[in-house]
Amino acid sequence: MDGKVLARIGAIIFIAIAITATVIEMTREEEPARVRSAPELQPEADPLRLTLRRCQRLGEAATSDAACLSAWAESRDRFLGRSPAPAAPAVEGER
Repeated sequence: MDGKVLARIGAIIFIAIAITATVIEMTREEEPARVRSAPELQPEADPLRLTLRRCQRLGEAATSDAACLSAWAESRDRFLGRSPAPAAPAVEGER
C-alpha cells in the first residue's frame, strides 16, 4: 500500500470515530440543572454557634463565663461524636 491509501484509511477511521462520539453525545439525556433558592443555601440558626461567637467576642473573659464553658464542652462533644453527659442527679441531703 502506498502512503496516500493509508492516509485515506486513517482519515476515514478518524471521521467515523468523530461521528460516533457526536451521535453518542447528542442522544445522551441530561438532567436539567437544579436551581437552588437563596434561603435553602443558608443553614438554620444554631444556638450553639451563636453562643460560641459571643464567647469569641468576650476574649479572655470567656474563660470564666459558665455559658461559654458549657458551649465549649457541647462543641467538643459534637466534634468527637459523643453524646452529652447526663446531668448529675440531685442528692437528697443537698437541698
